[in-house]
Amino acid sequence: MIKPAKRLETVKEYYFSKKLREVRGLVAAGKPIINMGIGSPDLRPPATVIEAISTSLGDASAHKYQSYQGLPELRTAIATFYKNKFSVVANSETEILPLMGSKEGIMHISMAFLNEGDQVLIPNPGYPTYTSVTKLVGAEPLFYNLDAVNNWQPNFKELEAQDLSAVKIMWVNYPHMPTGTNATLETFKKLIAFGKKHNILIINDNPYSFILNNNPISILQVNGAKDIALELNSLSKTFNMAGWRVGMVLGNEDYITEILKVKSNMDSGMFYGIQKGAIQALHLSDAWFVEQNKIYEARRALVWQLADKLDAVYDKNATGLFVWAKIPEGKKSEAVTDAILYDNDIFITPGTIFGSQGEGYIRFSLCVTEAVIKEAISRL
Repeated sequence: MIKPAKRLETVKEYYFSKKLREVRGLVAAGKPIINMGIGSPDLRPPATVIEAISTSLGDASAHKYQSYQGLPELRTAIATFYKNKFSVVANSETEILPLMGSKEGIMHISMAFLNEGDQVLIPNPGYPTYTSVTKLVGAEPLFYNLDAVNNWQPNFKELEAQDLSAVKIMWVNYPHMPTGTNATLETFKKLIAFGKKHNILIINDNPYSFILNNNPISILQVNGAKDIALELNSLSKTFNMAGWRVGMVLGNEDYITEILKVKSNMDSGMFYGIQKGAIQALHLSDAWFVEQNKIYEARRALVWQLADKLDAVYDKNATGLFVWAKIPEGKKSEAVTDAILYDNDIFITPGTIFGSQGEGYIRFSLCVTEAVIKEAISRL
């Protein structure tokens, strides 16, 4: 076999890729597995969105290569969405770049700005892709700890105590995954000041803004944020369009231009019909969010009952598609989730896959029906 690239020595197969293969094996063996591990929305996208992609297929340009920058009307829809929802003004021509999902954006941004040996501040706990992509491009992860005592907000005193001379990028993710904690404008103001002081590009990954959250905010709301910050967003969770792969990055023209250099050499633009569906989604009224959140509120209340069965403690003010729960003192996350998987046929995510600060926690997904959650409760 041809020897793989050295960069692959720095990363492992993504946890869910490996664990879901095991779960599929258990299902194939006849086990009635309930999957509460992954945040893949089970609800349908809006009917008007599906209709938009359907009716677009007869358009003359529907099946041609598309612009690397997306349809102008998609960028306009993103700009309008940000203006209406976050009071953020973005130039649709120069400050918005549609992406095939925000995960693509993490790679594109990293390739655009990181050299070998650069350091990257990554939240612990946090989305594992920040670490794996950092390693794949030859940069070095530098983890900053988040904890419940500080409400999962960055500890700026600890950050300032570190040697930051080699740090080029800082990833932040609010509303936070996996804990569900929202940021505050005060946190975002401190992040912008921190980035400017140390010449660090601050990137907020923001796909959970509208899930069980009455106060959606953007880091770009802060005065001067575009000087030093980017924001990623996605339609995956907000509009149940995870498989469509529609995301975006917003920031000033200089940053977007550099990211486009990478993107335009790696793909050929988003499918026309998907862009048309995305445009329709971005123009939906707030009634869509209200109805979705009614469903998630009912599910979350049942998941809290499930967590109670495990003597786990959770924050009822948390937002997003998950319930992050602290298990009893002395128990290990993976031992608890494996026992539940093998003894009760329920797959729950251990907090440790998000970093060492996730030890002692487990994460439940809300992407399952009330009936299924009730069945999980009965099994415990």
